[in-house]
Amino acid sequence: QVRLVESGGGLVQAGGSLRLSCALSGRTFSIYDMGWFRQAPGKEREFVAGISWSGRSTNYADSVKGRLTISRDNAKNTVYLQMNSLKSEDTAVYYCAAKVSGQNDYKSWGQGTQVTVSS
Repeated sequence: QVRLVESGGGLVQAGGSLRLSCALSGRTFSIYDMGWFRQAPGKEREFVAGISWSGRSTNYADSVKGRLTISRDNAKNTVYLQMNSLKSEDTAVYYCAAKVSGQNDYKSWGQGTQVTVSS
């Protein structure tokens, strides 16, 4: 059973930075593509960023390109989301998710971590 635990959320002023972390346990980390999603109050959950099992391929939502960076350390079973130049519209609960490389759907999810950006 895959277990994902996020950390690093908090309150930050607009223009500031945060780094989220997500640790995976229970399975071999390096077979999973990883993703970050977010859900703002009253809105549906949306994709933010994804990274392949090797780390060689990444993709981003248009709204975060150039400001948020996803990375991973397979030796530490951890995926990161570096968040710079934060805006009030980035306020949301952020979730990490895992899918076996080659599959379409993210089937394992963390509990989420709150990010609040004050303007």
